[in-house]
Amino acid sequence: MLPLEDAIDGSGWQRIYLDLPWAAGNADTHVSSASHVAEGVLDDIRECLGDRPFAVIGNSFGGMIARHVAHVLRDQVLGLAILAGVYEPTHQARSLPPRRVVREDPSVLALAGTVRDDYEEMTVVQSEATLEAFTRYALPGLLGANQTILERVAAEYALSVEPEVAHPAPFEAPSLHLFGRQDHVTGYEDGLKLRNHYVRGTYAVLDAAGHNAHLERPDLTAALVKDWLVRTGSSIR
Repeated sequence: MLPLEDAIDGSGWQRIYLDLPWAAGNADTHVSSASHVAEGVLDDIRECLGDRPFAVIGNSFGGMIARHVAHVLRDQVLGLAILAGVYEPTHQARSLPPRRVVREDPSVLALAGTVRDDYEEMTVVQSEATLEAFTRYALPGLLGANQTILERVAAEYALSVEPEVAHPAPFEAPSLHLFGRQDHVTGYEDGLKLRNHYVRGTYAVLDAAGHNAHLERPDLTAALVKDWLVRTGSSIR
């Protein structure tokens, strides 16, 4: 999430980053499912913020957790943003585009060296800029993740009830739902199905963007996040 700091800096919003259980340095608290992760995040937010209002943003799996938080704490949540989020937890049930690289550059792959496999697996725009962003922002999390915890959560990857089912009333706070057009991991079709639930949602499917959409299309992502924060701030009474 750190690439968005420049976009958010000067916006007047305080940022609080919550590490999920498998992040490097965390003790193993024996979390064993997505629902356990979601409840732990709720506990952390309540401890940090009490009943103060806030906005929440999440990427990938964190997007699913952010949806859960936004619905459970709806009275406190000023806005919700999801980047390349998980909407369908079962991978085999997802509507996914075929794997496609829209810009190939063998020289960049050669430059990637030992991180080539990890970089090539996710990247749809091969360039020195995306390699630098991947190496700086994504790779440390991949290398430092506790695989034991990840495997336990992966075995129980779905929330007990999807947030929009547990809380079916339309979500009326400003929201952003950003997808990569070439995201072969979580796709975009499953998220678009919920567009009528998020009645103040901006939906954007970015071409030349995969699952790391915010790394491959940083300027457009930053503009959309800033717009979301403006809309969220304007809704504060």
